[in-house]
Amino acid sequence: MRIQNRKWLRKRGKRILSALFAVFLSCTGAGAAYFDAAGAEAGPLTELPFEISAPSAILMEASTGQVIYEKGPDEERSPASITKIMTLLLIFDALDSGKIALTDEVTTSAYAQSMGGSQVFLEEGEVQTVETLIKCIVVASGNDASVAMAEYISGSEEAFVAQMNERAAGLGMNHTHFEDCCGLSNSDGHHTSARDVALMARELITKYPEIYQYTTIWMEDITHVTRRGESTFTLSSTNKLLKQYEWTTGLKTGSTNKAKYCFCGTARKNDIDLIAVVMAAPDFKVRFEDARKLLEHGYSLCAVYTDAQTEPLGDIALSGGIQDTVPVHADGTFSYLDMTGADLSAVTKEIRIPPAEAPVTEGKKAGEIVYLLGGRQIGSVDVLYGASVRKATYRDYLKRIWMRFLIS
Repeated sequence: MRIQNRKWLRKRGKRILSALFAVFLSCTGAGAAYFDAAGAEAGPLTELPFEISAPSAILMEASTGQVIYEKGPDEERSPASITKIMTLLLIFDALDSGKIALTDEVTTSAYAQSMGGSQVFLEEGEVQTVETLIKCIVVASGNDASVAMAEYISGSEEAFVAQMNERAAGLGMNHTHFEDCCGLSNSDGHHTSARDVALMARELITKYPEIYQYTTIWMEDITHVTRRGESTFTLSSTNKLLKQYEWTTGLKTGSTNKAKYCFCGTARKNDIDLIAVVMAAPDFKVRFEDARKLLEHGYSLCAVYTDAQTEPLGDIALSGGIQDTVPVHADGTFSYLDMTGADLSAVTKEIRIPPAEAPVTEGKKAGEIVYLLGGRQIGSVDVLYGASVRKATYRDYLKRIWMRFLIS
């Protein structure tokens, strides 16, 4: 096998080095396209020095959204319980907005209790906190817990699913339609794709990194308090990669007869977050093995340059306004994914802001920060106005002259 790998590398070496491009920009920053050694923008790998058994798979770098490898990435497939990634995303959206809190108490309905498949055996009328139910969803893939949270946030599972589809559309998940919040549906109308799963996973882990507090739990006890008294139930993680690959940080498994074996795995190594999605694997071991091989290969190739722009850019001169300057700031974090072995410490940046003239509007583009490597632009981040300044009128100029006269 080692000899075969060497032959493959000699044959495909140049192709590996020309193997990435940016597919989506982060909501809070900007990514750059991958360039090969000749300076050409390239696409993701479609061949590897090993076999991926699953018919659909994708490997994505989280900070840039760049796809490293893909196989049948847009084929629509039943997602089973990896549906719950979107359920978790909406839960954390609700927490972030203040609509709900981790300490809120949620009462289980008869409908939530009736869920089959993987469950944590909630009973009608049982009360659990939001945080406990998050653990039930993440660790044990509880369908009953998912429905209980859907009803708590939106009033009904149906209303919650409508929000799931709306959120999916906003993320550009063009091959996705949800019909339930937990993935039990065998309907052809409940589907997604490997690329779409990576997109919603990326949104979850980059916007709400606190999810890792739950996705790294291997085993934890919860307490059921029902009419029959108290009992302890042990949550055991369905994500076996937590024990098989040391860099694993999450995320979600799923399996039904229709979906076969699915997995969305996340990992962090050398401050690089990768997302591996495997769909319709033939058995439960293969999904983890495919994901592990993808993650290991990704880390053997990737390096990421990140500029968080923590230093304020200050004020720039403004002509024709009621004030002479206006503050500006960078629009988030810049990330660049490299697979050529380039020296990323050689990245330079130039702040390019043309002369500003009033009126200007807060949040509008004032210019950009351009990033260069070896004389080639590898990406940019917008510079935005930090305040609105209206154009000065004749009266404003007179007032300014008068104030100067008084001061002098």
